[in-house]
Amino acid sequence: MNTLVFTVSDPRDPALQTVGEILRRGGLAAIPTETVYGLAANALDDEAVRGIFRAKGRPADNPLIVHISDLSQWAPLVLDIPAQAKQLADAFWPGPLTVILPKSDRVSSVVSGGLSTVAVRMPSHPVARAIIDSAGVPLAAPSANTSGKPSPTTAQHVKDDMDSKIDCIVDAGPCSVGVESTVLSLAGDKPRLLRPGGVTPAMLERVLGEIDIDDAVYHQLAAGKTAASPGMKYKHYAPKAQVTILKGSFAQFCDYVESHKTPDTLALCFDGEEALLSVPAIAFGKESDGKSQAANIFAALRDVDRRGAGQVFARFPKMDGVGLAVFNRLVRAAAFHIVEL
Repeated sequence: MNTLVFTVSDPRDPALQTVGEILRRGGLAAIPTETVYGLAANALDDEAVRGIFRAKGRPADNPLIVHISDLSQWAPLVLDIPAQAKQLADAFWPGPLTVILPKSDRVSSVVSGGLSTVAVRMPSHPVARAIIDSAGVPLAAPSANTSGKPSPTTAQHVKDDMDSKIDCIVDAGPCSVGVESTVLSLAGDKPRLLRPGGVTPAMLERVLGEIDIDDAVYHQLAAGKTAASPGMKYKHYAPKAQVTILKGSFAQFCDYVESHKTPDTLALCFDGEEALLSVPAIAFGKESDGKSQAANIFAALRDVDRRGAGQVFARFPKMDGVGLAVFNRLVRAAAFHIVEL
């Protein structure tokens, strides 16, 4: 398959009409969002959605997020939109928040991963919304990468994984948030955070009051437990190298790296620490700035493979604000291997 690339900067670009036509006829398009690049297909066309799973090598029980461009498109996808959901939409849409509700019959089990719920969000990226408008249908769109690898935050990342596997890529520059959307379930008795992202727990609680945070945000999903959201069940975001997170001071980090380094060791560190380490290092943001870490973590993990590292030691991010999302992605890339220093 010849994968077309459309470079756009304006949501009025006529090329997006071509992308919409590709999606309407059942094709696959990698599209920019503010979080990461998504691999989009018509959410109401089961065969098109199966194409997402084939292209990514994604397990069929891993549910997809449905993307809409207008609030009017939400109601047909769910059984009901309760008051809490409306409050969240008013506060955070368009933006990096996904809301899970019981699904309507219009959403098939292919999209929901066999669950009785559906995850929906409205991206803030104007090109993404223009593509949804052009397609005229809601779009199922997980990250546009090979399943398990670091998510793509540039069109080049998408090309590296998806070239010749999908119909087209829409290149609108790097993603601003850098990690996938926050996922909040309203399908239970109390709002439950299933995946952290750019909308933080504190931001959600300012709207809803107290929320629960699922244990799978911090730890590996228990054996036999059903994944209610993308990013919960499987090892994700991982380079080929073995990643180990080191929890402690920078001095302790340096000592550990020095005593455990091999010729193919690389460090993932905070800005300004690179020159102080005895091994090659990649910085993924400022130590006190979760937003800068989120914007860079996936590119850094991809750079690990580009540099041919076999062993990676990573700094432990602060688990507050957007830093919780960075920790969540990094601990899955490390297959939950953390060393307390």
